Amino acid sequence: MANSDFKIGVVGVGRMGSNIARHLNDEGFQVVAVYDTDSDHAQALADELGAEAADTLAGVTKLADYIITVVTDDAAMRQIFSDTAGDSLLKGAEGKLFINCATISPQVHVDVEKLAEKHGAQSLEGCMASSITQAREGTLYLMCGGNEAAFNQAKPILDSMSISLRYIGEAGQAAQVKALVNMVMNINTAGLAEGLGLGAALGLNLAMLQEVFAQTGANSRVLETDGEDMENRDHECYFSSAHASKDSGIALDLAESSGLNLPLAKATKAQYDRMIELGKGELDKSGVAELTFPGRS
Repeated sequence: MANSDFKIGVVGVGRMGSNIARHLNDEGFQVVAVYDTDSDHAQALADELGAEAADTLAGVTKLADYIITVVTDDAAMRQIFSDTAGDSLLKGAEGKLFINCATISPQVHVDVEKLAEKHGAQSLEGCMASSITQAREGTLYLMCGGNEAAFNQAKPILDSMSISLRYIGEAGQAAQVKALVNMVMNINTAGLAEGLGLGAALGLNLAMLQEVFAQTGANSRVLETDGEDMENRDHECYFSSAHASKDSGIALDLAESSGLNLPLAKATKAQYDRMIELGKGELDKSGVAELTFPGRS
């Protein structure tokens, strides 16, 4: 099956969704429809790709056989897959395959899969552990959960989107892994901000300090991606502080249901909640350094 035989719709064309759509279009897939609550943004992307900016969710389902969703949270996900609302991706969904890429609670993925099956469709979670640049380049780290037959059917699309593709297991499990990835990443980010902030307060050379961190047990992927940004106050958004708060919250909910206390995750979420309170939730997660470096917050 050639790439051009896949008719794809994308719902939620913010920074991640729009760049996924652009990449798939570059790879020869038919991106036939896009939809966003910001209709002007959707129309601009549609004009760029030669697609249709659908007026309704049901319109995307009508035009596309594979629908990629990238929405903000659980509530948005439940809304687009509503079984009762007047407009929904589930209308006319028989035979369609949904690839849901948002970071949302695992139970929502389970519920959406059941709703899709009820309407004769398939649902697959495609959890992304990467940023906007990787979405545009097709080098996402992609973890999938759901029916393995659906995974195999969607594999040409998923392969194009990713540099590392992994099938995790049944619905909800990929979202669990993604929640843990982001929880640990957020803890590392907040910890690095405290280490560099204290170094700044002590008058240490931060370039030297980062070199020492990189060569010792203080090393982390976050040091590579965020260290200089923290020092230089460059917080262009790739993964927002608001999203960090949300994702740590998902992990904490899982911990509570498992009877575990995770004090580091709680403290980290409190830091990102503070960013939101200060009106800095749309800064990149590296912006948490604004709370720890002397003289900033």
